[in-house]
Amino acid sequence: MSNGHTHGHGHGHGHGHSHGHGMGGAAALTAGARHRKPLLIAFLLTVAFVGVEFVAALFSGSLALLSDAGHMLTDAGGLGMALAAITLASAGSKAVHRTYGWYRVEILASLVNTLLLFGVAVYVMAEAYDRLRHPGEHEVGSTLMMGVAVAGLVINVISFRLLMAGAKESLNLRGAYLEVMADAIGSVGVLIGGAIIALTGWYWVDSVIAVGIGLFILPRAYSLGREAFRVLVESAPAHIDVDRVAQDLAELPGVVEAHDLHVWTITSGMDAMSVHLQVEPGAETHAVLDRARDLLRDTHHITHATVQIEPTDHEGCNQVLW
Repeated sequence: MSNGHTHGHGHGHGHGHSHGHGMGGAAALTAGARHRKPLLIAFLLTVAFVGVEFVAALFSGSLALLSDAGHMLTDAGGLGMALAAITLASAGSKAVHRTYGWYRVEILASLVNTLLLFGVAVYVMAEAYDRLRHPGEHEVGSTLMMGVAVAGLVINVISFRLLMAGAKESLNLRGAYLEVMADAIGSVGVLIGGAIIALTGWYWVDSVIAVGIGLFILPRAYSLGREAFRVLVESAPAHIDVDRVAQDLAELPGVVEAHDLHVWTITSGMDAMSVHLQVEPGAETHAVLDRARDLLRDTHHITHATVQIEPTDHEGCNQVLW
């Protein structure tokens, strides 16, 4: 906890990172670093299979495979972001002009991933609509479809086993672990669809499965994009009640007013805050800072904050216009 204008005793401070919400907290990243190799293997397997599934979708004519490839692309993005977050946190160094290092790369990757997902989902929905209007005109290679679905399940099981131990320690790996579980559902759907087509010749089933997977992807893509956008425009994290934080700070002993309060997210699970506290003349600023730190950490789960102390007879803060 740091302070701007202070009087009286010096005040030591340390900066932690909140990781009670979302993925990416520093402590979780440290734990996740021990499982970086399994995460890397799972990421490489998933990325390779995404390419295989896209090619298989083109050769088999299966929209369900294409839709599942888009779903698996989400998993690859999640695994990649978890891997990047752990790697960057472990590096520990940053250029002077990059005061937050490369943490925001995760957010930019999330936004790109969202755009790709929406693109795939929209294409699949449009193509499925056209095929359902003209059933029987588009044949689907059910054998290739089922073979790739089985291979996808194998990849999911391998990744599942690789991430199982780390998921118990790291929020990053837990998120990646859940992504792999979700993708297994998509592979099962494709396998069932291929089996039905092989037995009945009902090619329209492929379009129905594709739409189902697409509808499963879209809410997740929207949620991912919304969170990335919130971080990029530096909105307050959704789990933090800014008005309540300001009110609680203003009610601390010795504090007259809390103003110029800003809360933002550096990357997922790493929240930061700055605030000006106007205090009574002669107030013990060391005690005020301690109370503010304890309040922010214990009640609002904010451990990285900059607090500026301003006696009521101090002038100049009101000249800040934004």
